[in-house]
Amino acid sequence: MVEDLLVAAAMAGSAGVVYLAAAARIVKQYERGVVLRLGRLRGTIRPPGFTLIIPFVDRLHKVNMQIVTMPVPAQEGITRDNVTVRVDAVVYFKVVDAASALIKVEDYKFAVSQMAQTSLRSIIGKSELDDLLSNREKLNEGLELMIDSPAVGWGVQVDRVEIKDVSLPETMKRSMARQAEADRERRARVINADAEFQASKKLAEAAQQMANTPAALQLRLLQTVVAVAAEKNSTLVLPFPVELLRFLERAPLVAEHTHDHTQGPGPTPGLTQQPGQTPGLTPQTGQTPGLTPQPDDSASLTQQSDGAPGHAAQEPQPANNTTPGRTEEPHPTPDLTDRP
Repeated sequence: MVEDLLVAAAMAGSAGVVYLAAAARIVKQYERGVVLRLGRLRGTIRPPGFTLIIPFVDRLHKVNMQIVTMPVPAQEGITRDNVTVRVDAVVYFKVVDAASALIKVEDYKFAVSQMAQTSLRSIIGKSELDDLLSNREKLNEGLELMIDSPAVGWGVQVDRVEIKDVSLPETMKRSMARQAEADRERRARVINADAEFQASKKLAEAAQQMANTPAALQLRLLQTVVAVAAEKNSTLVLPFPVELLRFLERAPLVAEHTHDHTQGPGPTPGLTQQPGQTPGLTPQTGQTPGLTPQPDDSASLTQQSDGAPGHAAQEPQPANNTTPGRTEEPHPTPDLTDRP
């Protein structure tokens, strides 16, 4: 009797161990458990940790809640400006509702992949080539919205979509390279023209400043001479200063003006004044004041008794041409008689 009880207890214990082993389940931290009892959703989502189900009646499905990185195969399409391109992308998504991801879609990963491919082809046809190359952020937002809208019903949330690469035909690459080169050349010409304009303005200001200050021009000339003379075996051709020519032109005038102011007015040698004659007569042509005429000289200073000039030779008379207010010594009158 006791042996029968022990055998029954052992059998029950073994059955309990087998049942417990069949009913025990472990859900990991990044997973959620969905229990289907006889094919129907049963209870709530099982959290991470140890859980029990009814063996042969319940079935526990574990759903990964981590972010999934899914590459989208390259899609070939024609842009709005009729350029053939190949574009590939990558999608980041995660499951937010384990029950919907298990029940509402057969394979949520495959569904998201197909939706990403169709959305990528659609965005290629709606965009231009420049947008694909330079405005990718806006295209990424458009792709994310196109994929996330149907994925929400599957219990999936799309975090972000990134366009990885845009492949162009070789002919298009060469055309774009020529276009970029022409654009860079245009910008270089604009920059050079602006630099020349600024330099010409500064040069005009410098010329105006040097015109106002002639010494600055001479200093600039000296600096240039020093810079050129630093080179070996160099021949320098210097311009003759115009200021020196102007000084030489003004020198006789300055000397004559200084001499007149120094000596003052005085009697004119070689001239005589007869009674009734007007002072200040000038010598006749061909005579030199204070000198005796040469034999070939025929001119003489004669004067009629009434003060008119004549041709007869007269005796020289003492000069009486004095300046009023001044006392001068009598000067002998040179012999102005004509010689045969």
